[in-house]
Amino acid sequence: MDFAIRKPKIALLGINPHSGDNGVIGKEDDEVLKPVIKEMANNGHLVFSPYSADSFFGSDNYKNFDAVLAAYHDQGLIPFKTLSFGRGVNFTAGLNKVRTSPDHGTAYEIAGKGQADHSSFKEAVFMAIKIFRNRTEYLELTENVLKKQRVKRER
Repeated sequence: MDFAIRKPKIALLGINPHSGDNGVIGKEDDEVLKPVIKEMANNGHLVFSPYSADSFFGSDNYKNFDAVLAAYHDQGLIPFKTLSFGRGVNFTAGLNKVRTSPDHGTAYEIAGKGQADHSSFKEAVFMAIKIFRNRTEYLELTENVLKKQRVKRER
C-alpha cells in the first residue's frame, strides 16, 4: 500500500552469518525463519530467505526485490548507507503514521556551520508525502469494494 506495489517481492536477511551454514553457526535461520517464510508463501506472499547479509548487497541481489528486511539494525543500515549515503531514506514500516528519516543521522558535530547536505532530508520529506498519498489513494480505492457472494445451488 505505501509504495503502490500490489504483490511485492521481499528478501529476508538471515539471522546468523552465512544464514547459519546449515546449522553449523546457529539454527535460528532453519528453526525460526524458514518455517515463517514457508507459512507466508502458503498465504500468497512473495517472501524469500534466508540470504547471507554479508554478500547480499555486494552481489547486487537486492536489485531483484522490492524490499529487504534485515533481522537487526546494522545488518541492513550499514549496506544501505554505503549504497545510498546522502540521498537515501529510512522508512519505518507497520506504523499507522508515516515515518521517514534521512540516511545520515543528526550530524550534531556540524550543526549550524553551513556544512550539512540537505539532499537526504529533502528525499525523506518527499518520500513521506508520496507514501501519504499512496495510502490515501489505496483507502479511497478499497473503501466500497464489491464482495463476492456465495451462491447457494439448488439440488
